[in-house]
Amino acid sequence: MNIIVAITGGIAAYKTASLVRELIKLNCNVKVIMTKAAKDFISPLTMATLSQNPVAVENFDPENGAWNSHVSLAEWADALVVAPATANSIAKMNLGIADNLVLCTYLSARCPVIIAPAMDLEMFKNPATQRNINSLRENPKIHIIEPTSGFLASGLSGKGRMAEPKDIAQFTINAVTPKTMKGKKILITVGGTSENIDPVRCISNHSTGKMGVAIAHNLAKLGAEVTMLKAKTTVNVDPIYNVNVIETISADEMLAQAKTLYPNVDIAIFAAAVADYKVENPQSQKIKHTDKACNIALVPNPDIALQMGMLKREGQINVGFALETAPHSEAVTYAKEKLEKKNFDAIVLNTLADQGAGFAANTNKINIITHAMQLDFELKSKDDVAADIVKFIDTQLLKK
Repeated sequence: MNIIVAITGGIAAYKTASLVRELIKLNCNVKVIMTKAAKDFISPLTMATLSQNPVAVENFDPENGAWNSHVSLAEWADALVVAPATANSIAKMNLGIADNLVLCTYLSARCPVIIAPAMDLEMFKNPATQRNINSLRENPKIHIIEPTSGFLASGLSGKGRMAEPKDIAQFTINAVTPKTMKGKKILITVGGTSENIDPVRCISNHSTGKMGVAIAHNLAKLGAEVTMLKAKTTVNVDPIYNVNVIETISADEMLAQAKTLYPNVDIAIFAAAVADYKVENPQSQKIKHTDKACNIALVPNPDIALQMGMLKREGQINVGFALETAPHSEAVTYAKEKLEKKNFDAIVLNTLADQGAGFAANTNKINIITHAMQLDFELKSKDDVAADIVKFIDTQLLKK
């Protein structure tokens, strides 16, 4: 994805260096353009080094007279991000003024434009600024990421801080990605459940939920409305646009939430590692250490995916996960049995017998199995695996 980052002359320009790095982490090609005023806050050399591309400031290069074509820049870009966008630049964008390279490129852009306002709180609140922002919002290709509240360069505190670089980067990807799942309601279970032995001990597993969280991110990018049932062991989840997170601990808690939510969703993805057993009689007080063996009776937990499969209505899609420890051929057999038993439309298989796959790792190696096909994938990052899974759901299961 090709992204132009346009920097205008505000103190928040120093944060744009981090924005460029965040976009590059998301596999974007980045070019930076700046106004003359922006050079007072961050140097073109810094931005050229980070973006690994020359930085353009003038319409013509003052050294050799070469033309920095705003038309060519606009044609190259899949998105234009104006960050920071000062009150002055926002006003000019609204009025169609083209007196610098940034504004000329903006007026030439046919791609989505993401505007990240940054200014003092009174400037942001000023009716003229608000009129300009609201007028820009009427253009469907323009997306405004609201400034946040906090300490400002003026010494005051209030709304006007440019959004954080990580949030702008994610907002940009969401704005540019085609919303092929817009209107779809999706339930996903994530992480490893936990079953109390006593108030300080529990039975759980090694799941971190990284895979499920990455899938939720990718679903949200495509416009889906996602509800995540997040188990206790899940990695910390930063707020995700279009994802509602519901915390659960035990299998029984997750089941209760699933029963309420499942009838109203189009797709359910059962990625959680739900504990197979729970303690028959969990103790209300801590079990004291002794030299004697401690025998704890376990009883089966409910099978959430199985129960939802029994409730599945016409048109609903259920996707399951199978983590095995057996060699690959045996693991495929087990996964196919689960596919049938639990009324899945597809099951994602991975096995700890494959190096780099499984719990806690940042990589995974999967097979996607349906009643009609099996797709085999190479070892990839979990983000890339999540993209493969979501693409399969979008292009294969939803298009049946």
